Amino acid sequence: MSLADRQAALVAALVAGGPPPPGFDTSRVDAVREQLLRKRAGEVARTWPALAASLGPTWYATFRSWADGRPPQGSLRDGWDLARSLSTLDPSAQAELRSRDAYWSYDGRTPPRRRPRLARLLHTALHTALHR
Repeated sequence: MSLADRQAALVAALVAGGPPPPGFDTSRVDAVREQLLRKRAGEVARTWPALAASLGPTWYATFRSWADGRPPQGSLRDGWDLARSLSTLDPSAQAELRSRDAYWSYDGRTPPRRRPRLARLLHTALHTALHR
């Protein structure tokens, strides 16, 4: 295995749930993976504060369960994907998600794109009319 292959395997083990490459201490890789998940959860919580607050003391466990084995996609996208994966959201997290949907176009596969101003206004007006 080349150095580049070993480096790619280590990155996969740390952020995408891959097995540690041969010769690496599994417990150390697991400890670093856990710290990276905690850092990632903190970044997502700063980007999605209502979502994180709505989960309270279960935030990290919920995030960890969802994120472990998934490569990071950035805090905006990770939070969006997590919010969409949950079966229920409290009203503040729902409002946060609606706000993101009004300002961004995101299909769950490609990076979010800012909506043009007119599209945001129309999206917000339509959403408001449908949810009265």
